[in-house]
Amino acid sequence: MTPPPYTIIGTPFSTFTRSITLALTYKGLPFNQVRCVPHSDTAYDNHLFGFLPTLVIHEIDGKQVDLKLRESMAIARFIDRVTPEPSLLISSGQGKAVIEEQMWEFASLVGAHGFPAVEKGVVKPRVAASDEGKFSDSEIRKQIQPGVDHLRKWLHKMEELMADDGYVFGSKLTWADFFLFPLLADLKAIPEGELLSPRLLKWMEEMNKLEAVQATTPGTLSASARPP
Repeated sequence: MTPPPYTIIGTPFSTFTRSITLALTYKGLPFNQVRCVPHSDTAYDNHLFGFLPTLVIHEIDGKQVDLKLRESMAIARFIDRVTPEPSLLISSGQGKAVIEEQMWEFASLVGAHGFPAVEKGVVKPRVAASDEGKFSDSEIRKQIQPGVDHLRKWLHKMEELMADDGYVFGSKLTWADFFLFPLLADLKAIPEGELLSPRLLKWMEEMNKLEAVQATTPGTLSASARPP
């Protein structure tokens, strides 16, 4: 049996890794997954700074190369180039977008500002405190209140960029959805999921219908998993 042409380096618990596995699965690209956490030996073996994910491209034009492609945005562009359909891009005028690049703008805002707001400010401290078992819910809420206040503002601003219905850019599923979903799936798995608006909850319902979402759920916080 021919081995898959790609290997993704990263735990399913990693939101950036899941953004990529969502797209690989949606586009029908077979891959192996090496499960590791950031800054582990395996992560450093594949990424200069130990971050996740890395996509190992085993073959190009019939030649074995085992090329390591790092950083989610670069990987996304590679996936789109080698497998343009089904498309995860938009056309001008879809949703609230005037130009096509606004889809990448949204995805970049999620990566650069959403990850710190959701994960570092709220999800990770909530999960760590809950797992430690020393604090009551009210004590944890007090500890993370500054992060919650910041996250509430971030969610509001991002929702303003979304179409009124459907996916982030309306009827067209895009990379914007695949970058946003892993973060909000984590958020929904903790009590602070109460921050999610009716629009965002409806969007998540639509996302949860996707086979790619269902296939990449095991090993995530929403499946009650913890990092390996």
